[in-house]
Amino acid sequence: MKRRSFGLGLLALLAIPGCSSKFKRYNGPEVTSVVVNKSSGQMYLLHHTDILKAYDIDLGFAPAGPKQFEGDGKTPEGTYLIDKRNPNSKFHLSVGISYPNAEDIAFARSQGKSPGGDIFIHGEPNNNRKLAKRKNWTAGCIAVKNREIEQIYAMVRDGTVITIRA
Repeated sequence: MKRRSFGLGLLALLAIPGCSSKFKRYNGPEVTSVVVNKSSGQMYLLHHTDILKAYDIDLGFAPAGPKQFEGDGKTPEGTYLIDKRNPNSKFHLSVGISYPNAEDIAFARSQGKSPGGDIFIHGEPNNNRKLAKRKNWTAGCIAVKNREIEQIYAMVRDGTVITIRA
């Protein structure tokens, strides 16, 4: 009987909404676009022209210039879409960016190389938190703190435009 009571109590605790879950809820104004300014290390979530949230970001390990090839350590520049989300990411949570586009692919192929892919906005690594203590530590993604990716994950919908500037 004690084991059954314990099990029911545990289920009740797990059912409490918002109880230290990484999946937050957002009921504010729609995020209509995301703007990343690589040179200032800032990302903005916008509702039309109003800034809803601003975040300090880390980029690829070679942040100057646009991403052109797989393994170059650069973060893309241009206009893309948020196109997927990964609740089981190796970086806490992540939302995908639609890099590469047709232009990115064509340029890389003209140079006989791959454009790369798998570019995300993500949190800190699940298995190496020390890595996130350095500046610009990703392979080309945009990284934020875990509590921030939880907000972003809740606020930004698939199909949202993201503009990444130098």
